[in-house]
Amino acid sequence: MSNLSNEESYCVIEPKPLDGFVETPHVKEIATRALNYIKAGFPMHFRGISGTGKTTLAMHIASQLGRPVVLLHGDDQINTSDLVGGEHGYRRKFLRDNFIARVLKIEESMTKQWLDNRLTIACKNGFTLIYDEFTRSKPEANNILLSVLQEKIMDLPSARESGNGGSYLKVHPNFTAIFTSNPEEYAGVHKSQDALRDRMITIDLDYMDKETEIEITRKKSGIEKKDAERIVNIVRDLRDSGKYEFAPTIRGAIMIARSLNTNGCKVSAHDSKFINICKDILASETSRLGTKTHAENVKALVAKLIKKHCTNGYWPFSTIT
Repeated sequence: MSNLSNEESYCVIEPKPLDGFVETPHVKEIATRALNYIKAGFPMHFRGISGTGKTTLAMHIASQLGRPVVLLHGDDQINTSDLVGGEHGYRRKFLRDNFIARVLKIEESMTKQWLDNRLTIACKNGFTLIYDEFTRSKPEANNILLSVLQEKIMDLPSARESGNGGSYLKVHPNFTAIFTSNPEEYAGVHKSQDALRDRMITIDLDYMDKETEIEITRKKSGIEKKDAERIVNIVRDLRDSGKYEFAPTIRGAIMIARSLNTNGCKVSAHDSKFINICKDILASETSRLGTKTHAENVKALVAKLIKKHCTNGYWPFSTIT
């Protein structure tokens, strides 16, 4: 990274192991598959609903590759220049005369200078590009990726040609691309081009297994494993019930676990603070804004699940309606 300009280095991340990353056999198996595909020369794409760990897994794999990382977040306002680069250099200066207050001098100068953006920086230097939620960008903005991933060549705008070695950039052999995306039915998600999808290998991520969810909840909050298991059981049973607008994820379990210490409560069906925390967080995560009826239904179900998992007695799931 020492050869990067100040303008380039601002968007480059050092590849470091993620603090608190949980690598259970379930996670390790997915990561190993992905790394093997990357070693074979293919871009990776993790697709799944919110809360399935797509971005975290992409960052973990990037750290395993050991190359600097360029992180890009998909957005509907992104255009091709936001990926490739653009011209900069306009400056305007005001100068007021200290002796004659009415005298105001304006200086303007135009010095055009091309500045590479994130995709160009990654392709030129052989860095790892993580394009998070790339389908939130319009398909036409992502067209530049077609030749990058297939022919390993980036077509350059004519403004960049001067002094930069021609009309195209040969992609560095160490360049790696990792993409993530939500399902197409999510709001704000565009349908990706078939040609782009055909150039990458997609691994669909579902909810993590129970062991992984418990370990993540424990490690992200510092609570005891038995308490993490109880919270995860509540979240998983709510998910299995299907009685929500949006399925609860591991994020809900982490939020509940982290709230325990600040609220001074225990994972117990007899602790009103804990009950309210679970209701507030899980109703918020699983209901749309303004849909009070759905939120109240979730809260009622959560109260029953707390009794099932956080008391000495056993409540059969079949009794929860």
